[in-house]
Amino acid sequence: MSEWEWNPDTYLAEMAAEIPGYEELQEAVVAATVEVHATQVLELGTGTGETALRVLAQHPGARWVGIDASEAMLERARERLPEADLRLQRLEDELPSGPFDLVVSALAVHHLDGPGKRDLFSRVAGVLRPGGVFVLGDVVVPAAGQEGPIEIDWVMDLPDSVDDQLAWLSAAGFEAEAVSVRVDLAVIRARLIAR
Repeated sequence: MSEWEWNPDTYLAEMAAEIPGYEELQEAVVAATVEVHATQVLELGTGTGETALRVLAQHPGARWVGIDASEAMLERARERLPEADLRLQRLEDELPSGPFDLVVSALAVHHLDGPGKRDLFSRVAGVLRPGGVFVLGDVVVPAAGQEGPIEIDWVMDLPDSVDDQLAWLSAAGFEAEAVSVRVDLAVIRARLIAR
């Protein structure tokens, strides 16, 4: 666990202030899951359960497993998601065993560096069923010549370009496409190619 943690009482207000496009990103993440028949879902970076509640509204009855590195955030998520299996765990740790139909993450993976993202994408492929979907909504490095409003500290925030992430997903066995939410926010929908 890190010394730096979000406060669950102020998290949503801070997200709205720090991430212009937060609501649009959440909506785009949910939209990317709509066509998935999701009965088993894994969330990477559950936080207070905001994304989970939104995705579960589209997939009622899905079994939800979520991981987060903050016990304080998980406590709040457990209040909001009493039926979910929520675990104190880092993204770098071994993922819960699947198979999952859907893996979803919003605003968590950008805390990993490039090699960390590549490793995570391979591990996600290992817990998805063939044809399963990984939906990633996150901060990204804008295309050359563009600048976004999100302030990146390059210590806790380590975003990469959409193109790099699409290449890493392809190398891990996914067919992936991205939708730009804003210049520095994107949602990537990646389907695991049947093996």
